[in-house]
Amino acid sequence: ELPEMALPPCHVMSQYYVSKHNELSCHMYQRSVDVYLGLPFNIASYALLTHLIAQVSGLKVGDLIISTGDTHIYKNHIEQVNEQLTRTEYPLPKLWINTEIKDIEKFTMNDIKLIDYQSHGQLKAPMAV
Repeated sequence: ELPEMALPPCHVMSQYYVSKHNELSCHMYQRSVDVYLGLPFNIASYALLTHLIAQVSGLKVGDLIISTGDTHIYKNHIEQVNEQLTRTEYPLPKLWINTEIKDIEKFTMNDIKLIDYQSHGQLKAPMAV
């Protein structure tokens, strides 16, 4: 499918590790990352995936480690980045996952909730290809 893609996949691999304390950690590597548009989504996605895998494996959640290669902010995102940096941080929401799900393929959106999630208004930025 690579010839049909605008860009090759940015996520190259992820590796999982179980500590002696039964904690599941994820180490993900990306060959390229758009810090403004992509990285927040990547962090949220891999954090959620780590929580889901830990739950169905009967493990506690450990660390999420993300290593990146070509890490960049596009010039046409500078205004939005500067605006984002002026915003006050909200308290982190709490993640709720339906503990009855024991098969990773059985999760639906109804089995995952963010409790007390708050956000500022959106800042649009063009996607670069």
